Amino acid sequence: MTDLDVSVAARPARDASGSLPIGEYAMLSDCSSAALVGSDGSIDWLCLPRFDSPALFSRLLDPDAGHFSIAPTAPYTVTRAYVPGTLVLETTFTTDDGVVRLTDALAFPEGQRGHDLGKDAPHELLRSVAGVAGEVELRLEFAPRPEYGLVHPLFRMTEDGGRTFGGPSPVVVRAGAPVAVEGPTMTGTFTVAEGQELGFAMRWAPHELSDPTAANPGDVRVRIDDVIAGWQSWEAEHDIYEGPNKELVRFSARVLKGLSYRPTGAIVAAATTSLPEDVGGERNWDYRYAWIRDSSLTMEALYIGACSDEAVDFASFMTSSAGGGHGIDHSLQIMYGIGGEHDLSERELPHLRGWRDSKPVRVGNGAWNQTQLDVYGELLNVIALYREQLGELHPEIQHFAAQLADAAAANWMRNDAGMWEMRGDPRHHLSSKVLCWTALDRAVQLAPHLGEYGKAEEWAAERDKIREAVEERGWSEKRQAYAQSFDSDELDAAQLLMPLVGFLPATDPRMRSTIDAIADELTEDGLVLRYRNVEGLNADGLNGEEGTFVICSFWLVSCLAQAGEVDRAQALFDQLVGYANDVGLLAEEIDTRGGELLGNVPQAFSHIGLIIAASHLDKARVADA
Repeated sequence: MTDLDVSVAARPARDASGSLPIGEYAMLSDCSSAALVGSDGSIDWLCLPRFDSPALFSRLLDPDAGHFSIAPTAPYTVTRAYVPGTLVLETTFTTDDGVVRLTDALAFPEGQRGHDLGKDAPHELLRSVAGVAGEVELRLEFAPRPEYGLVHPLFRMTEDGGRTFGGPSPVVVRAGAPVAVEGPTMTGTFTVAEGQELGFAMRWAPHELSDPTAANPGDVRVRIDDVIAGWQSWEAEHDIYEGPNKELVRFSARVLKGLSYRPTGAIVAAATTSLPEDVGGERNWDYRYAWIRDSSLTMEALYIGACSDEAVDFASFMTSSAGGGHGIDHSLQIMYGIGGEHDLSERELPHLRGWRDSKPVRVGNGAWNQTQLDVYGELLNVIALYREQLGELHPEIQHFAAQLADAAAANWMRNDAGMWEMRGDPRHHLSSKVLCWTALDRAVQLAPHLGEYGKAEEWAAERDKIREAVEERGWSEKRQAYAQSFDSDELDAAQLLMPLVGFLPATDPRMRSTIDAIADELTEDGLVLRYRNVEGLNADGLNGEEGTFVICSFWLVSCLAQAGEVDRAQALFDQLVGYANDVGLLAEEIDTRGGELLGNVPQAFSHIGLIIAASHLDKARVADA
């Protein structure tokens, strides 16, 4: 059983489009890439060698775009769970004839432990099938389809498997049971009896490797046990959170580790692309990149739920990536590739049907060149947290921080796309003003540590101008709340950040009124929407609806806790974690009509929100005691 104890027995089948519900997927990770495993034993998503590489398996987005499945041939029920302290997945199939357990892992180098976990990943998938009771017949289908399903490679058979060739991303496969090739697909049917165990391994084999190989089938179980020991050693070193929600927090910290790209320290927003916010709609985005928007909250979550090492790596990645292109006359970029890339140009993949026929499928993200002024506050908050936790700043970071503050002071009155990356007309988004205030507030705090670059008085004066403008133009008398943008009456969940960044306490009368307005008018079944449609076409320039936003709902938990409504905050927290799937993962959004997860999965932002909300609940209960 998982340490979250949330496995469920009955699983839905694939629908007419060939799609499983988003909540039916679990993630494997080697801290370079991620695989999504369906509850039916099918690996439907895997990008090699990086999170953002073209996918080898894309069945997640089209039934013909590649998968690697192992499942009983007879009808079955299934339970599944992560091995405690790991992202190694166990799926148990029960048929009328017996029980088998499928164990899946992405490998680390043998013997790798602790903070080193994820260095020099071998890009190898390990699968083991063990007989638990009786005898079960299973079928294997291995259908690699590189470049998001465009390529149907050929197979060269070997004694215990084969190797693909033709197109990019060749792989080597070794199987512990007889297999055959049918066109571009390897298949096999085999029986596993009680006490028997069979191993299967697939390894990325780029052309430049002269003699690539995968694990011997007989060694797969030993290799999986080594991966388990690696994950558990990392958790033992990073298990720093104590509180009533300890298990949830440490699992979410493990998810963030799984979403980290170990070579650079980047953390992807999610492992997937184009899982829709609106089923059948166009709100389908690629989240396999690192956002500054997420960075300050990621840092805070890592300090709460993991350790400073991952936070240091992430802070170093963000400052080095952002440091490559910014200035007073140039908007700071909002996001970067996981290797620090700046150009993330967006394109569509028209050959893919999309999950439940939700098109278009996109790779890249056009928001990379938007103007979003909130990023100054988010990045300066990262630097302030970095200094607070780790001491003095290097001279180049001192200079960089001062340049960020100067840019926030010079640009805060510009229109922008806002933190929700709206694709409509730029506006004076209130959250952008508040985060520019945050930038200058943190710069004032940092000024004594910035050497010759510190300008505390100048930054403080501009910070106070922003506060005055927010109070004068951001308040809606009609809504009795801080509005989405200057001189408007629309609500926006981003205003829940105001207490969290220190702009106003949650107990301030205007802030408390804003919290109540959002809770009353911007929720469905108690969960928070980012904003509402206005006369058909959203302000973000897109048609359609979206689900409730998980991190915004956790922000409401934090605000209620800070306002002293601890029981109400705890009830909402419990409701939210109840929407996690059977192995504990959260996606970006929740459709409250049926409780279904929507959007890319697993979503770092959602698990960040859980960790921070749990911490705020703990502090509030201590204050109440």
